Amino acid sequence: MSSRRIYLDNAATSFPKPVEVYDAVDRYQREVGAAIGRGAYRQAFEAQGIVDRCRRRAAEFLGAESPERIVFTFNGTDSLNLALYGLLRPGDHVVTSTIEHNSVLRPLRELRERLGIAVSYVPCDEFCRVDPAAFQRAMRPETRLIALVHASNVTGTIQPITDVGELAREAGVLFLVDAAQTAGHVPIDLAKLPVDLLACPGHKGLLGPLGTGLLYIRPGIEERLTSIRQGGTGSKSEDDLQPRFLPDKYEAGNHNALGLAGLEAALQWLTTPQSVSQHRFAEELAQQLRVRLATIGDSVKVHSYDPEGAHDYVGVVSITVADFEPQDVASILDESFGIQTRAGLHCAPGAHRALGTLAGGGTVRFSVGPFTTSDDIEAAVAAVQEIAASRGIGG
Repeated sequence: MSSRRIYLDNAATSFPKPVEVYDAVDRYQREVGAAIGRGAYRQAFEAQGIVDRCRRRAAEFLGAESPERIVFTFNGTDSLNLALYGLLRPGDHVVTSTIEHNSVLRPLRELRERLGIAVSYVPCDEFCRVDPAAFQRAMRPETRLIALVHASNVTGTIQPITDVGELAREAGVLFLVDAAQTAGHVPIDLAKLPVDLLACPGHKGLLGPLGTGLLYIRPGIEERLTSIRQGGTGSKSEDDLQPRFLPDKYEAGNHNALGLAGLEAALQWLTTPQSVSQHRFAEELAQQLRVRLATIGDSVKVHSYDPEGAHDYVGVVSITVADFEPQDVASILDESFGIQTRAGLHCAPGAHRALGTLAGGGTVRFSVGPFTTSDDIEAAVAAVQEIAASRGIGG
């Protein structure tokens, strides 16, 4: 087994983080340690300041109108649940796609059974990309929401959210974007995008700790978005009614303070020239990996690879190797080469159904980050070549 750890599972959670993130979390634990908005002593004020800076940095990074438009949650799933459960009512209709993550599919299934909402699922092409016109055809008079992932977590294909959002806005339909695989990787300027709500975790492309997430809420939407969790906020404590102002309306209970301290440091790092350079290099490495894997031979299939370059991708590459189960390939990569990937259905069964990989147990997914190196890519390609060359032996 290789003694070197080659981490290519950044689509699940980024690793490593910038050293500033580790330092911020450690300092919060050792020196601050106070809850947010729950005290009038120095460390409590410092804790509040950290979260305020994190909110401000997130708003600036994503192009939100103001910091209070950013609501902190505990992960991307939490953000999406807040949006879906907070918006939808009995009789509503939702249009989404077949390539969504279960963080959208499962809440919608629950809401179908609990409230009787209706859901239409727009299919994708062989590259896991949707056609905006299909969303227009699927809308009805009772359509309340369109929900679309910004980039597939299986193939990395970036979706045409601007086109879909403009169609939604023309029809008076709200538009929710799942930016789990794009926030931090792809420039997002909410001031220029026809997006009403945008959900993402803090621990993937934003490079923060696990247990962090956010939901952007366009001005005016909070009047229609109910809170799904009520409790202490440190504000209006004399009233047993949940505050109606942002962000307190949606942030009941204690924050993940140390996580937000790390996320604040990560957002600061993401604006540095070093970060911009490393992200650009990571995009090049992802394309290099996609191209190199596609040339290994017929035994290795790179799913949704577009040799014509007509599609844009984030740094996610999915493959299958003939005569091998995806889980077996991932285990060999880890045990024999020290390469860490993720095999399976990636909580996106519809994407695998479209790719024809559902029955076979999914794919092996490689995903790069800003700290991926050229040596990591070369090692991954060489390892897959070696596994493919041995197919039929024990696989």
